[in-house]
Amino acid sequence: MRTALGRYVATGETPDAAARAAGLFAYPELHLRYDGATRHHPMRAFGRLTAAGHYAISVTQPGMFREYLAEQIDLLVADFGAAVEVSRGRQEIPYPYVLDAGHDVDLTGAAAAELARVFPSHELRHIGDEVADGLWRSVPGEPRPLALFDAQRVDFSIARLRHYTGTPTAHVQNYILFTNYHRYVDEFVRWACTQLTEDGPYRLLSCAGGLELNAGNADPDRAISDSAWRRHQMPAYHLVAPDHSGITLVNIGVGPSNAKTITDHLAVMRPEAWLMIGHCGGLRPSQRIGDYVLAHAYLRDDHVLDDVLPPEIPIPAIAEVQQALSAAAEQVSGEPAEQLKRRLRTGTVVTTDDRNWELRYTRSALRFNQSRAVAIDMESATLAAQGYRFRVPYGTLLCVSDKPIHGEIKLPGQANRFYERAISEHLRIGIAAIDELRRTGERLHSRKLRAFDEPPFR
Repeated sequence: MRTALGRYVATGETPDAAARAAGLFAYPELHLRYDGATRHHPMRAFGRLTAAGHYAISVTQPGMFREYLAEQIDLLVADFGAAVEVSRGRQEIPYPYVLDAGHDVDLTGAAAAELARVFPSHELRHIGDEVADGLWRSVPGEPRPLALFDAQRVDFSIARLRHYTGTPTAHVQNYILFTNYHRYVDEFVRWACTQLTEDGPYRLLSCAGGLELNAGNADPDRAISDSAWRRHQMPAYHLVAPDHSGITLVNIGVGPSNAKTITDHLAVMRPEAWLMIGHCGGLRPSQRIGDYVLAHAYLRDDHVLDDVLPPEIPIPAIAEVQQALSAAAEQVSGEPAEQLKRRLRTGTVVTTDDRNWELRYTRSALRFNQSRAVAIDMESATLAAQGYRFRVPYGTLLCVSDKPIHGEIKLPGQANRFYERAISEHLRIGIAAIDELRRTGERLHSRKLRAFDEPPFR
């Protein structure tokens, strides 16, 4: 397609209609057939076939997803004797995705409407989350979905991830930390640069705006002072490992809309887990500024997902993630569990879409009291709900930065002292939790996240 675009722009030559009808611009399709004779019952929550039949999914960027695809296919072949083949697909690749993948075609003089007339373009009716949201219905003669996302949905998100984060999508790692404050980015960059050694597990720090650091030029001050990240709404920083087992940090800013937007797109990368490490308001009088809150439940007043995941649907805590965060807090703080309990509360976190919820104090206080909530923020429940929705293990460890209900707000001097003391430890807890999750392996992917009629791929 890229070659055909170049010819069309340069000479006006249009693609051969017969070749296009035969699939010249089509995504490849991955097909799996299972006869039902082999009945193995692995303990893992994914890589399972519960019904005989034909499964298929269109695939994009196979180089980027190589390890993921190979793992999923190998499990189904080894445990169920599934037969796998690849064929030319039925979905055509929209031409903007070909350009986003890297190109040297000059489209300066070409109008988008003109290109869309000659080449396949976006058709939003073909892009959606029906499989993930349980809306997919079987059609006689059609294969069942092999994965949650098809190629067009994946390409749609790949294009937007680069736009929002300012980094190559191929650098997104399997473990993701979200934060709502840029000082966590500075601390992450400093720590990441210490990990970039010639014989270390990481090979690159990819920064929003295009800056890349390695063992030979790992200068944190250079990355922190670089202002290119300001062009991007949710800047990301990737500590890249060759097998994608590194860490991605995304500063999502404030609000549930941003939290939903970025996870809609990161979900297609099929990360192993995502964790929220940010600031919150403490709701209990016994809490102190700098205390931690480990979310065990969420009160969803964010409303951004109400249409696709109603708020009455419970979002369960993932035991493996809770244990990893608890163990990491004990390890990093150096405090025994009983002593750590004095400044780490486990309980319900309220996520609101109203930044000025304090102005409705009477109503808010009653709801917080009824829910027994211990903290309030604007992102955590959204991120957890999106993890539940897209089968990505999730967790939340927040740091109390103020207590509005109890008259304790951050004054400028107090704020700086709080940040200097709390952010480094908080970030290191998040990183240590990821180390714990790596050791957890496939047990991390709880069956709590799987629906009745689930695609085989994780």
